[in-house]
Amino acid sequence: MMQIEDQFRQLRLHGMNRTWSALLETRKSSELTLSEGLEILLQAELQEREQRRFERLEKNARFRYQASIEEIKWEADRGLDKTLISSLATGNYLSQGESVLITGSTGCGKSFLASALGHQACAQGFKVAYFNVQKLLQKSKIARAEGTIYKFFEKLAKMDLLILDDFGLTHLEQQQQLDLMEIIEDRHGKKSTIIASQLPVGSWFDIIGEETIADAILDRFVHTSYRVELKGESLRKKR
Repeated sequence: MMQIEDQFRQLRLHGMNRTWSALLETRKSSELTLSEGLEILLQAELQEREQRRFERLEKNARFRYQASIEEIKWEADRGLDKTLISSLATGNYLSQGESVLITGSTGCGKSFLASALGHQACAQGFKVAYFNVQKLLQKSKIARAEGTIYKFFEKLAKMDLLILDDFGLTHLEQQQQLDLMEIIEDRHGKKSTIIASQLPVGSWFDIIGEETIADAILDRFVHTSYRVELKGESLRKKR
């Protein structure tokens, strides 16, 4: 038995090793046929690897909140469409490269909802990156100065889901406008993006600034995205 456990460890079959030990401790191993035991061990190993992949994806995403779809508050005055959120939770929009706009006043739960959708995407095996927009544009500025901007854009373009939080807190400088346009252009029709903003979409044109770039970004994003408009008072006040 020890030899079997050693071989499990050498092959890094951690899920199988734990389940094998449990079967021995409960003496259920003798009650199973070879095919039944093998099925249990393989299923345990599959679950172990899926969990490790989820934990790795979740860590790399750097979410603002630890959140889940199950924790979303569905009060009627929040304006949440449960059917829409349930549909997004299936992950079909990610497979189609579709995007989501989440708007609402400060504290109404935009970042939490974006994080919950991001965690759900990780659980489904998708690669996710979560950024505050200003910090993202600061990173692009640094990457440009270091001569790694194309590598930076390529990394973002490979993400199955890019979450851009707190969009519109400040007006964009000219280079920031171009960088945002580059990011959106790389993802348009291919990969999904979630943008969360306290500003209504009608105000985005002024925030982006330059007319041609604003038109291009809004054309590629706003008119083809799912819309979630949160309402009600700040959830922070309710706590």
